[in-house]
Amino acid sequence: MTDFDAIVIGAGNAGLTAATALQRGGARTLLLERHNIPGGCATSFIRGEFEFEVALHQLSGMGTEKSPFIMRKIFTDLGIMDQLNVVEERELYRVVLPSIENKDHEIDVTLPANIKALKKTLIAHYPDESENIEAYLTLCEKLSLECFMMLPRAQKTGDQTVLESTCPLYIQYGLTPSKDVLNEFFTNKDLKAVIAAYWCYIGLPPKDIPFCDLAVMIYAYAAFKPCHVQGGSQAISSALLESFLAAGGKVLFNTGAEKILSEDNQVKAVQTEHGDIFSCEHVISNTSPLHTFNELLDIPTPQQASDDMKSRRLGTSAFVLYLGLDCTPEELGVTAASNFIIDDRDEEVAFETMQGIVDPTHTMLTCYNHDDPTFAPPGKSSISLLCLQYSQAWQDLPVEEYAQAKYDFADKLIDHAERVFPNIRKNIEEVEVATPLTMMRYLNTPGGAIYGFQQNTQDAAMFRERINAIQGLHMAGSWNGMGGFQPTYMIGESTARAVLKKLKNTQSEIKQQELSHA
Repeated sequence: MTDFDAIVIGAGNAGLTAATALQRGGARTLLLERHNIPGGCATSFIRGEFEFEVALHQLSGMGTEKSPFIMRKIFTDLGIMDQLNVVEERELYRVVLPSIENKDHEIDVTLPANIKALKKTLIAHYPDESENIEAYLTLCEKLSLECFMMLPRAQKTGDQTVLESTCPLYIQYGLTPSKDVLNEFFTNKDLKAVIAAYWCYIGLPPKDIPFCDLAVMIYAYAAFKPCHVQGGSQAISSALLESFLAAGGKVLFNTGAEKILSEDNQVKAVQTEHGDIFSCEHVISNTSPLHTFNELLDIPTPQQASDDMKSRRLGTSAFVLYLGLDCTPEELGVTAASNFIIDDRDEEVAFETMQGIVDPTHTMLTCYNHDDPTFAPPGKSSISLLCLQYSQAWQDLPVEEYAQAKYDFADKLIDHAERVFPNIRKNIEEVEVATPLTMMRYLNTPGGAIYGFQQNTQDAAMFRERINAIQGLHMAGSWNGMGGFQPTYMIGESTARAVLKKLKNTQSEIKQQELSHA
């Protein structure tokens, strides 16, 4: 008999979700985490009077109490929904950018978190495009419903005719580059920039994003409301851990996995960095495939895994300023929790700036206590200010230049944000700076990647098979699907379901063998 039915490596979103679902589903589960707290990106840290949210800007997929969506079901099944205080956000985002159509005019649009109000707002700002806006948002809604309801069923059948008959919009638009669809529907460049601002949550310019991803984001956030949880994402991680432990699970913190031990292409055990060996039937890895197959696995990288990874590219990391300000959101001029400050309309120019340590053109500012005053001390504000960046330029810096470069770039980021919020710098009470190298250190991801691999059309789930070269070894997290919080919670839960099914089948086979020998 093995020590555990399953061992989960990494207590990030997918790992925590998988471990909790496994243990509550009856599997003897061990969770290994190299850090001293659970959560990965879903954590917080304290500086002075402020507790800063590490990564979550908007949580999708919750819906409302009256109209619940998938994440409420998952959290209910995991036994934590009644422990979470959900705060709905009133706006999708505010976007501020210089106008192309009128050089002396600046676009400043706030999109409400409501489908009808979203349509009204866009039409009010761009009346000449009213019919196109109606048609575009209708397409986003219908395509999203196909992706939610029909596409998974069609994929399971493996039948092209079923896919064509049940998912006609996905066939027509799903994998089309988002930029092509925006150009098909709209002529106004300002409108296209406003409605595509969520590309920053994916990390690639619209020309490289399959339209189904962008459509689902704008529709799902508007229809099912963006939200956050009181206590931040750390509250979700802590609740998942408590549920896991209450069900009898075992967790080891400050304990990284050193090796995944196998025999005849079958998982047998995991060895920790402290030298302990725990036998198991299944391993779920919440770390990257590069680390899992190239470093943890005790045999040469399987060809299937090698071929898969060679055909991908690392996704983006981020440069983040965590700011505690001694003024209120109103005094700062905040009118929405999520804000995009854009200087260059061309997203491809913005993507180029992500490759180096140069002046930012796209900045995201999140004010966590705009919708929820408990996120900051009274009379103060908790702010996250970031821009997407790849890590290579930071890795290439001489060690002696790193600190100065970090603080110089932090100044540039504040300068950029002060174009819209001019009182940031003079009200700073607490500040912490994180570069892509910080992400590498704390997340243990190659390049400090925050979304896994690049999420381009070629990497759509339709074209990728799960790596199954080693029996009993399963990948979970952003590296095996779409990045972001909702997708990683969902893939953790679905991976656990698949493992529980395999364990049940194995137990049935053992019983049948025992009966046949009786």
